[in-house]
Parts: sequence; structure tokens; C-alpha cells
Amino acid sequence: MIARVWRGVAIPESTEAYLAHLQHTVFPEFSSITGYHGAIVLQRELDDGIEITVQTFWASMEAIHQFAGEQVTQAVVAPAAQPLFRRYDATVMHCQVGLQHELTFA
Repeated sequence: MIARVWRGVAIPESTEAYLAHLQHTVFPEFSSITGYHGAIVLQRELDDGIEITVQTFWASMEAIHQFAGEQVTQAVVAPAAQPLFRRYDATVMHCQVGLQHELTFA
């Protein structure tokens, strides 16, 4: 399992709009890709905005290539989402998931 990790700092007033974009546009698209196993979105307040960290989980790099293309380390940030951020990472990090333990949410 591979975790793909990306961060950005959202304009506070735009945070909910970005989360809605993920839920209604991005995640449904990912769900159509064989090898997509879900996501976790983390948030924390900073002095200049809300840091959002998106961790998506994939069976393989081949699955990631299906949506990211050949440049898998490049972040894929939709043009509609870009203005919602003060700044965001242009690249992503890929990590092997070493251990998973009872990730269940109510």
C-alpha cells in the first residue's frame, strides 16, 4: 500500500469549499480507479490559514499513474481549487504504508 501525501494552506473562509470539492469531485473520480483505497484529510490552524494535508492510499504506483500521469511526483490541483489556497505544495510525497491498525471512524 502506498500513501500519497500533499499539503496546502487554505484561506480560512475557503476551507469548507475545498473539502466539498474533495468530497464531490476528487474522491468520486478516485473511486473509479482500480487500486484506490481511500483517503484521510487532516486540518490544523496556522497563523495565516488552515493547513490541509491530504493522504490518499493506493495499491500501487501504477494505480497512481492512472490519475497523476507520468509525472507522479507533481501535485494535481484542479484549477477550480487553486484560488482557495494561500499556498500549496507543487509536489507530493509517496510512502510505503508500514503498518495499519484499526482505522475505523464513527
